[in-house]
Amino acid sequence: MDSLGRRRFLSKAVLGTTAVTVVGASTIGSFAPEAVAGQRPKLDVEPGAPDPNFVDGRVRSLGKGELLVTSADRSMHRIHLTSATSVWKLRPTTADAAKVGDGLYARGVRLPDGTLAADAVWLNIVNLQVHITSIGRTALHLDHHGDRIVGHVVAGTTAAVYNSTPAVSDLSLLQVGKHAQVIGAWRPDTNEVDLATVYAAA
Repeated sequence: MDSLGRRRFLSKAVLGTTAVTVVGASTIGSFAPEAVAGQRPKLDVEPGAPDPNFVDGRVRSLGKGELLVTSADRSMHRIHLTSATSVWKLRPTTADAAKVGDGLYARGVRLPDGTLAADAVWLNIVNLQVHITSIGRTALHLDHHGDRIVGHVVAGTTAAVYNSTPAVSDLSLLQVGKHAQVIGAWRPDTNEVDLATVYAAA
């Protein structure tokens, strides 16, 4: 995948359509990826104006308790992390999981110096509507609007939800040719995703 393709994939894949979806989850108090993917925000921000308490971009450097992030418009942001910051990267984790190159969404409060004190950070999260094109033992091959995606099954993490039932580790009811929704963690600069949850009809 070339650099343009990677940018196009990330822009389409991360949270499905727009970064503003992330904000909805924090306003209702949940930082689970399912809540992030499924809610719409009610913000005190003028229509079309950026939310000052939200940052999206890619991690450019790591410091002690701080991430330097570059947004798509090339603006730079400092993200301050504490032991109270909720961090998601395929599963709930810690700030140590952040790597240079990761895609990032962060929600928090702006400090006087412009730093965002993050109460929640999502690393590489994607929300994809896909067709399942083939199923292997350790991966699903997916089509996302013509882009080929490899979805890696992660032992002990990947789960399926069939017809809104509770999540299970059994993926055997997934079917080739069917639609599914995938929440997972993008492997930066590839067309590969580690699968967290696959929502499908049985």
